[in-house]
Amino acid sequence: MNKAELVEEIHVKLGGTKVAAEEALKATLESITDALHNGDSITLIGFGNFSIVERKERMGHNPQTGATIKIAAKKAIKFAPGKALKDAINNKKPAKKKPAAKTTAASATKPKRKC
Repeated sequence: MNKAELVEEIHVKLGGTKVAAEEALKATLESITDALHNGDSITLIGFGNFSIVERKERMGHNPQTGATIKIAAKKAIKFAPGKALKDAINNKKPAKKKPAAKTTAASATKPKRKC
């Protein structure tokens, strides 16, 4: 899927105009980029985590000449998928949440009986 196809998918799911869908995608990507540039990590529960890792300087070799070269230190982006994304990829159904026990006004005011 490329950017145009993703914009179309957003447009179909959310309605509105394609321009609005493209602006939403652009704003999301810019926000993620800015956060990573500032050294922040991004956690999207269920989808995954984006973070920055530092790669140390290391020695490597040129595969054509075999010469040893120094590979500079750099920052890299790390993505760790969330459980919901992993489950979706592996065709697992998401776990259903159990509904919370409801307390009615009548049951909340009744004294408990002793047996």
